[in-house]
Amino acid sequence: MYDLESCELQASKHFRNKYMKKWNWDYKDLRDALREANVEKVGKNKFEAFLKGKEGSKKVIFVFYPEFETIFAISGAEGD
Repeated sequence: MYDLESCELQASKHFRNKYMKKWNWDYKDLRDALREANVEKVGKNKFEAFLKGKEGSKKVIFVFYPEFETIFAISGAEGD
């Protein structure tokens, strides 16, 4: 598994430009959201984080690269 506090966070261009901008998030907000999320493992290194907040529900799909100690946010989604 991963240690969220010591990992580097990176985001794909798609995730940064579409979701982080729309949600008005920076990397600190992303780390805080992942800290509070319900995370499910869906592949060898792929995870889905489900968040529920005042602005509705959100999902962040990310990959953990253990050799680089990096969490890479790939995509997101949102609902009501």
